[in-house]
Amino acid sequence: MAYDADVIVIGAGLAGLVATAELVEAGRTVILLDQEPEQSIGGQAHWSFGGLFLVDSPEQRRMRIKDSHELALQDWYGTAGFDRDEDHWPRQWAEAYVDFAAGEKRSWLHAQGLRLFPVVGWAERGGYDANGHGNSVPRFHITWGTGPGVVAPFERRVREGMAKGLVQARFRHRVTGLGRSAGAVDTVTGEILQDSAAERGTASSREVTGSFELRAQAVIVTSGGIGGNHDLVRAQWPERLGTPPAKMLSGVPAHVDGLMLGIAEKAGAHHINRDRMWHYTEGIENWNPIWDKHGIRILPGPSSLWLDARGKRLPVPLFPGFDTLGTLEHIMRSGYGYTWFVLDQKIIGKEFALSGSEQNPDLTGKSVRDVIGRARADVPGPVKAFMDKGVDFVVEKDLGALVRGMNALTGEGLIDEDALRREITARDREIANPFTKDLQITAVNGARSYLGDKLIRTAKPHRILDPAAGPLIAVRLNILTRKSLGGLETDLSSRVLTEDGTPLPGVYAAGEASGFGGGGVHGYRSLEGTFLGGCIFSGRTAGRAAAKAIG
Repeated sequence: MAYDADVIVIGAGLAGLVATAELVEAGRTVILLDQEPEQSIGGQAHWSFGGLFLVDSPEQRRMRIKDSHELALQDWYGTAGFDRDEDHWPRQWAEAYVDFAAGEKRSWLHAQGLRLFPVVGWAERGGYDANGHGNSVPRFHITWGTGPGVVAPFERRVREGMAKGLVQARFRHRVTGLGRSAGAVDTVTGEILQDSAAERGTASSREVTGSFELRAQAVIVTSGGIGGNHDLVRAQWPERLGTPPAKMLSGVPAHVDGLMLGIAEKAGAHHINRDRMWHYTEGIENWNPIWDKHGIRILPGPSSLWLDARGKRLPVPLFPGFDTLGTLEHIMRSGYGYTWFVLDQKIIGKEFALSGSEQNPDLTGKSVRDVIGRARADVPGPVKAFMDKGVDFVVEKDLGALVRGMNALTGEGLIDEDALRREITARDREIANPFTKDLQITAVNGARSYLGDKLIRTAKPHRILDPAAGPLIAVRLNILTRKSLGGLETDLSSRVLTEDGTPLPGVYAAGEASGFGGGGVHGYRSLEGTFLGGCIFSGRTAGRAAAKAIG
């Protein structure tokens, strides 16, 4: 029986590129399909900050961070909270991934040309007990070159495969069905979309100009998640996170629609943990949007006061950068879909970074001079642009004017100036107190005991109402959709499983479509830096397994 290729890979994002690169390494022929134009190759990874979760790395050791496989696995389990029968394979993927992150991950990536920024970040700090959510130590390694730097080694390998005749990349091919012959899923059908010159991330035409049918010995699904499909996000929103917000920003373009997951299900795949998802609470509207409802996430240091819509501080330990989903749950049970950061220029200049390759031109462009310039600036250029042009920012010299601006922005008049002044004044009194009872200030002092945070991520403690630290700044924070943590259930060979636990013949999955492995390797929460790495690890596994399995 004739095949068009050994393997068909559906999705040219990071996981698809990694899987294809591994298939090329094994000498297999591949057809790589994607509904978007070629200029969007690399998918969502291109837009990322490039964070990678590594354990006991040379970068950590140079920063005097003591990490270990055992500590990382403790943190992963405490964060994931696995508690379902269907967590059988996610647990095994979690162990395998931590082994990878503590083992060959860095050396394997380094051998392909990927390099890391020397200062390790500390994301998702948790704030609970030792067995609870969060990273016990800094593990967030930023790729030199951000997202494009992560994509580059695998895109290069795929293009080398194209030059050798091993890879056919067929863009504008939207898959609509998976079919069987001789018992295995070996047929992929779909629609050919009109050619498009749309720039990366922008909306492309959905006009259908033809159809296709292709056959291969194996199919790898790497089509991504659901973050651009707000209707699907709301339909799968878990009750434990309260009522889904009426307004959501998108951290990914609209073509991240989750439709391929339904197509795989129709073919017999088991989609599990679909109620587990990862959305950010520090989203701001992009003043220069690329896609519809384009939001940017603030990567905050620990000093900003985090207030609910009525101006009340969020409870311990919901400080900036500590527990994303704990904060999301609290917000969605407040009756409002937004919160506030209140801070000053001294804090924003030191502590605000913006997620995304386009928001970090110094790191993305690999410019040492610009990185030094960012560290020396009162406020980094991309952040200053949001202060000047962002609709969610209020900047004023005194608190009264700030409150009036906050109330005018929402049109709800919920912030009381006297109450907010008392809140900030009480916090400011604790700054000079070495025996403070304010646990956020304790957290700030703890952060500054880590050299990396002290150098570039945490402002020296000071009074927010000190005029010398001004002007005052308020930032309205929105819910920003991002990742689905559930997905197609897979075994440790990335084979897609059916509802009865047996493999769906010929079908593999990787990346976000597989819940980054197993159908939900993160459980309920993520340790951050694990999404890109999850695409890499699961894509590598799927490519190698498919290459070995086919005749």
